Amino acid sequence: MDKILVHGGNSLAGSIKISGSKNSALPILAATLLTREPCTIHRVPDLSDTHYMLQILIHLGAQVERASGIVTVTADKVQSVAPYDVVRKMRASVGVLGPLLGRCKEATVSLPGGCVIGDRPIDLHLKGFEALGAAVRVEGGNVKVFAPKLAGAVINLRGKFGPTVLGTDNVMMAAVLAEGTTVIEGAAQEPEVCDLADFLNKMGAKIEGAGTRRIIVEGVSELHGAEHDIIPDRIEAGTFLVAGAIAGSGVTVNRVEPKHLTAITDALSGCGFKIEAKNQAITVSPNGAPKPLEITTEPYPGFPTDMQAQMCALLSTTEGISVITENIFPQRYMHVAELKRMGAQVQMEGSTAVIQGVERLTGAPVMASDLRASAALVLAGLKADGITEVSRVYHIDRGYEHLDEKLSELGAHIERVKA
Repeated sequence: MDKILVHGGNSLAGSIKISGSKNSALPILAATLLTREPCTIHRVPDLSDTHYMLQILIHLGAQVERASGIVTVTADKVQSVAPYDVVRKMRASVGVLGPLLGRCKEATVSLPGGCVIGDRPIDLHLKGFEALGAAVRVEGGNVKVFAPKLAGAVINLRGKFGPTVLGTDNVMMAAVLAEGTTVIEGAAQEPEVCDLADFLNKMGAKIEGAGTRRIIVEGVSELHGAEHDIIPDRIEAGTFLVAGAIAGSGVTVNRVEPKHLTAITDALSGCGFKIEAKNQAITVSPNGAPKPLEITTEPYPGFPTDMQAQMCALLSTTEGISVITENIFPQRYMHVAELKRMGAQVQMEGSTAVIQGVERLTGAPVMASDLRASAALVLAGLKADGITEVSRVYHIDRGYEHLDEKLSELGAHIERVKA
């Protein structure tokens, strides 16, 4: 098992290219199960999560070819059962339920694993499938869905903490082959949902309203193969912008969609950093002393929960008192205890973190608990005195394509070693 050692104190400068979006790639790869014809996906990031999804597709009977970020999937014949040994490492594996139900009219998928960031049930996914006419059973750790046919329906997917992104994806993928029209109310508006809808429409689906709270899906009898480019990963881009804010003299992220990053760049501007967006590039630069900030995570287009931990790292060394409230996953603060080991002063009040900025952090052995927390600890290490040793970096490899190498390109002193 690898560790990452971050030697603090080096200034970051320069530019890096952002990879394709993990949270787009996973459902789009799953959607290739909806057709017998070949689908070619470009800019698939080289991550353990995408590797796992491809392994699931192969297990289900698809043929997969992969080279230099281009993946071709041909699912001429598929089986409808994905057991625990195949799906246990990744929560997004539940995303094959929708396409298998749509195509095969049945699916059995083991309940998935993934990051430990609090309860993330799939009840809204199952509610959506039932509305389309499927029977749903959960037994022995497996979800079983089956239907003689699927029929369009009006479905509300808004949950206790807002719309479900993967649930919206899943129901949309099942609905494209249902009879009649499906209306998804309370749909997630994330760019990744739009990206999936764009891909499905290229395959012959008829979807309108993606990117709004109301998606309309007119069912079709079959889909065909298609070619598609994955959108840039807005969370990777945001992570590198925060890295530039923490320890940079001018860092540029290239190959991004600035409109997808507005909540993040607005937060950094509010913290006092200079932000320049031009075409498909954003630059963050120092602009005097950073200022404390109040942030509340919200569904898109609000501030993303997937950037909360990274902002905790930044605000830990920002003079004054900052406040972060986590509205999506209230338990998503496992990085706080590790930041405290580095000298951060953070008090928890329910789902709110009150951060008293300190002048400096000190390198320490810390342990990653989930994907974004692990990135936050690496970012904190950039600012800390001495060496920060981050364990369990397999979490990082789930969602960041060569994070350590890209930070090195910007001037960080960072190394990956065997534990």
